[in-house]
Amino acid sequence: MEKKSFARENYSLLCDFYELTMGNGYFATDIKDKITYFDLFFRQIPDQGGFAIVCGLEQIVAYIEALGFDDDDIEFLRTKGCFSEEFLAYLRNFRFTGDIYAIPEGTPVFPQEPLITVRAPAIEAQFIETYLLLTLNHQSLIATKANRICRAANGRPVSEFGSRRAQGVEGAILGARASYIGGCSGTACTISEKWFGVPAGGTMAHSWVQMFPSEYEAFDTYCRLYPDNPVLLIDTYNVKKSGLPNAIKVFKKHGITKCGIRIDSGDITYLTKLTRKTLDEAGLNECRIVISNSLDEYIIRDILQQGACVDAFGVGERLVTSKSDPVFGGVYKLSAVEEKDGTVIPKIKISENAAKITVPGFKKIYRIYENASGKAGADLICLHDEVIDTTKPLTIFDPDYTWKEKTFTDYRVEELQKPIFLNGQRVYELPTAKEIRDYCLKQIDLQWDEVKRFENPHNYYVDLSKELWDLRHELLRTQSKGVM
Repeated sequence: MEKKSFARENYSLLCDFYELTMGNGYFATDIKDKITYFDLFFRQIPDQGGFAIVCGLEQIVAYIEALGFDDDDIEFLRTKGCFSEEFLAYLRNFRFTGDIYAIPEGTPVFPQEPLITVRAPAIEAQFIETYLLLTLNHQSLIATKANRICRAANGRPVSEFGSRRAQGVEGAILGARASYIGGCSGTACTISEKWFGVPAGGTMAHSWVQMFPSEYEAFDTYCRLYPDNPVLLIDTYNVKKSGLPNAIKVFKKHGITKCGIRIDSGDITYLTKLTRKTLDEAGLNECRIVISNSLDEYIIRDILQQGACVDAFGVGERLVTSKSDPVFGGVYKLSAVEEKDGTVIPKIKISENAAKITVPGFKKIYRIYENASGKAGADLICLHDEVIDTTKPLTIFDPDYTWKEKTFTDYRVEELQKPIFLNGQRVYELPTAKEIRDYCLKQIDLQWDEVKRFENPHNYYVDLSKELWDLRHELLRTQSKGVM
């Protein structure tokens, strides 16, 4: 099945208006063709977690490949009365011609490290800011939340059930994709399987049970129509008095042993214990218990600690909206410009808020793995031409508390960012959603358990190389003069 993307539509005007006014200004000056470098990064992990999961690159690729202005776009912009005819003529033939480097989808990532680096003429690099941010912010947020929920489920499958509560069509479809990449086993959103291969499934709503003269008839009809692994929703009226007894009667009548029941309300711990005991006594040991009803990672963790008997979870609104922390907070900042002779001039944004001071220059990111454990020990942000010699000890230091050091002696490194576009041409083969999900789960296994804690996780080190640290502080020293 051919993969689809919303970005195959004409989303060229899905941008902040200032990107167009600045573009018009760049066009009118000698900045038009200046090569610029922008970094997309985030400052804080959602839910105060130990790591985030980057997601959304496939849609960004499709957007870049489809980018262009049609006649209606040009006419609309002309009505605004603030763009020159020369700039509108330039937009008529607009295409992305630059380079994009990105960390692959499904990779655990941390604050301050560039998830995407764009090297392109100023107008092009500025213009794609909004779409890159909205796409990566949304899907990274949902993938990160999904992984937290799946880790709380402790190996039990989690299905994403949130389409009807998602923020719009893209929130539902791409939210299902991101949830799957983050670790969910499937989704209730049918179109996400057609477009992205995310396994879609589901059985019945309470309305099915209410449609029939009795609960027993509703269950009996369903098992007759779907005898292969049916799942019956047993809390429409009363789990203990009617739902569970009727489900057992129907399973027995049809000789079905591979089956399931779902509970969507009530005291989940009590009801699942009761249900498991009753099913086992009836000889239905293979019958799975599925629960739903406004779940999140904390509720799932708590009921399992209380002994709830659950085989699978369906999680809706608190997953697909990341209700507890619904903003990822990625930003897109200029980090360098390039002179005509190829010299890269670093740029820095200074703020009284230290967290908002940017890291200048054209950069790369190394992930350092300890050979003895196989685990990730730290990330090191370097200038683009720095190379780590793994035959020698590597000492890193905290960028803020520089006396805090760590030395690696037996280690390997991996460069995180991969080239996606070079000179406007895609050079990256997009993996399937399943391939990304498998990669994501393997990458998370390379993180220490202390980093995976929900409360007070270990602070994973993201340090700057000595050369980059020196550059940043020299720019701070020289460019902050006279600011106070």
